[in-house]
Amino acid sequence: MKICNKCAAVLTLQHHGKATLVRSASAGLPIGGCDNCGEVRPLFRHELFVHNGRWCIASVSFGKDSLYMLLGLIERGYPLHEVVFYDTGMEFQAIYNTRNAVLPVLEAHGIIYTELRPEYSFLWKMFDKPVNGKNGFHHGYSWCGGVCRWGTTDKLQYLDRYAEQRNAIVYIGIAADEQPRLDKEHKEYKRHPLADWGITEAAALAGCHKAGYFWNEGNTRLYDVLDRVSCWCCANKNLKELKNIYLHMPEYWQKLKDLQARTDRPMKGAGKSGGFVKRLRHRPRKSRRRKAKRKPERPNRCGFHHKAGFVA
Repeated sequence: MKICNKCAAVLTLQHHGKATLVRSASAGLPIGGCDNCGEVRPLFRHELFVHNGRWCIASVSFGKDSLYMLLGLIERGYPLHEVVFYDTGMEFQAIYNTRNAVLPVLEAHGIIYTELRPEYSFLWKMFDKPVNGKNGFHHGYSWCGGVCRWGTTDKLQYLDRYAEQRNAIVYIGIAADEQPRLDKEHKEYKRHPLADWGITEAAALAGCHKAGYFWNEGNTRLYDVLDRVSCWCCANKNLKELKNIYLHMPEYWQKLKDLQARTDRPMKGAGKSGGFVKRLRHRPRKSRRRKAKRKPERPNRCGFHHKAGFVA
């Protein structure tokens, strides 16, 4: 929705299917008119088309990239009818708080907000779903991450099905410096405005901060301590991120411990980090003493060894 700069009325531009377009005799630029006061202005190129009248959706996770994309779509006057958020149920509280702060903005611009949720809960699929896979029958997929990103698969399937049922155009918030992700995008109805605008991840974060969005968890800004704000239980988190969760967000660290207590599969894999979260609880004392003899250096104040992970 666009607002007339002169009288604040809603503009009925061509992408809403009502206004008549004329051309400037001097510059040949398309002109859009306000039906209320007659004010005219040049139209941006993207306002001349609504992708053949198709419904336009922004897929927004309320992280830095998708949020900055959404703000940019609104500011630049892109055709946008609906924002869709897929809620895994395992997001940081800061994500939900950011969503709540953005909802009035969507309402003010007449943009529909839709929330999608999986048919079965994240925890049911993690621990209880009957699975008959290559390793035999078992219950639950365990941690989501690495080669087993079942949560991501669910999210993409739900979002794609929702868009395809509506024959919609979907704006996706992938930054210009995420070329490997852009290379994987092949569906004709997906658009990548951040890449078109040349916006990097760092620029998107700076733009969100400038707009007043900081993703606070208590006294901690998530993007100060995490490389990527995904689900708090994502097994793709690196050791630095997990260390920062341990140091700055003990309530989420406790949640990770509670999840690890329900599965035999180590969160980070024994080959990578000695089972990381699991070793926090189960590392044998004898092994700890042997490690100290072989490597006498003292752990730092939070009990973190570079190779072994947490030992306290």
